[in-house]
Amino acid sequence: MGCGGCNTMSQMARGMLAATHAQGAAMTATVHHITHPLIQHKLTLMRQKDRSTNSFRQLLGEISMLMAYEVTRDMPTQLIEIETPLENMQAPVIDGKKTVFVSIMRAVYRDPKTLTAIEYYFKMPHDMHERDAIVLDPMLATGNSAVAAVDRLKETKPRSISFVCLLAAPEGLANFHANHPDVPINTAAVDRQLNEHGYFVPGLGDAGDRLFGTK
Repeated sequence: MGCGGCNTMSQMARGMLAATHAQGAAMTATVHHITHPLIQHKLTLMRQKDRSTNSFRQLLGEISMLMAYEVTRDMPTQLIEIETPLENMQAPVIDGKKTVFVSIMRAVYRDPKTLTAIEYYFKMPHDMHERDAIVLDPMLATGNSAVAAVDRLKETKPRSISFVCLLAAPEGLANFHANHPDVPINTAAVDRQLNEHGYFVPGLGDAGDRLFGTK
C-alpha cells in the first residue's frame, strides 16, 4: 500500500444500495451510495463484457473524477488572504495539508487459500495528523485487504479516513463495518454477492485485467 503508484488506483486518484436483506443490513449510515446519473451510466458501460480495454480505462478515469466530487463534497475549508486583479479578499481553500490518496496495491495481497491480507510495503507521510486520507480500492470484495490497510493507516493517526471503491459486496461491507464502523464507505454500487471464486455477481469482471488487457 502507498500514497500513489498503482496505475489502476492512479486513475481513481486523478479523476478522483440493496438487493437482499443482508445487503440492506450492510448499508448503514456510513455507506454512501453515489447515485449520480452520470456515474451510474458510465458504470453500466464498464460492466459490458465487450467493452474494449481503452474504453474501459477511459470510463474508469471519467467515473473516478465524478466520484471525486462526491467524496470531497464536505472537506473542511479555511479562508486565506489573496489579491485579485482588483482588490484583496478572503477566499476559501481546502484546510490542512495536502490530502493523501492511499492506494491498496499488490503490496497488500491475499493468501490464495485463506484470503488473508499479507503486507510487504507501506509508506505514508510523517505528518498524517494534519492530513485527510482517502483509501482507494476498485473493489470491496471480502473486505480483508481493506480492513488490513485501514488497520495500518490508523497507526499513523490521520485527521480523517474515508474509503472509496467502484463496487462493493455485502460480505465486504459487513466485514469492513465490523472492524471500522467509524470509516465512511463511498461506492458507486453494491452488487448482489460474491461467487465461489470471490468474483462479484453481476460484477464487471477482473478490473485489473480489463484495464490492462491481461488475463
